[in-house]
Amino acid sequence: MTRITGKDASVKNRELAALAPIIPVLVVNDVAHARPLAEALVAGGLPALEVTLRTPAALDAIRAMAEVPGGVVGAGTLVTPQDVADAVAAGAKFGVSPGATASLIAACEEHGLPLLAGASTATEAMAMLERGYDMLKFFPAETSGGAPALKAIGAPLPQIGFCPTGGVSPKNANDYLSLPNVLCAGGSWVAPADKVESGDWTGIESLAREAAKLER
Repeated sequence: MTRITGKDASVKNRELAALAPIIPVLVVNDVAHARPLAEALVAGGLPALEVTLRTPAALDAIRAMAEVPGGVVGAGTLVTPQDVADAVAAGAKFGVSPGATASLIAACEEHGLPLLAGASTATEAMAMLERGYDMLKFFPAETSGGAPALKAIGAPLPQIGFCPTGGVSPKNANDYLSLPNVLCAGGSWVAPADKVESGDWTGIESLAREAAKLER
């Protein structure tokens, strides 16, 4: 186990953000869907995959997706140190959280898991910056003021890069991605529940291809 610092984590997260404009935010209910879902998204040009720890199948889904060539799988909805330990054991290469607590940050640093921590205010962003984190998740994006709010935060804090998540869609993705402090965005629309449940991997790959073309 190799410890990392906030600065190390931010470097890794910026590298992750550079892979594609959109990071799929995935809720996997059936582990049988995990590998074909990952393969479809990677084939469509979205290699960074966030599997949220919201279902009993999530950790097994991470294990399955970690074996997909070209993919980089991470664990979302990290809330506790135990979530971090479980995610790392399952093969997660990065972690995403809705917010940040001292114990969660410490667990990620101890386990060497780059954390993309959530922040929605200037104070939260500044607190993370003090710890070396200059790449954060803006969450919940739309209900926190959307692109205008993130633009406003970027004026006094231009050194912080963001991945807005929460309400990001094809209709507003460009509003976010056009901002200088947005490096990528997280979205669930590239893997809609109906297509996942029906096994429409071709349809999901098509959605991924469209998302991968978004400009930033």
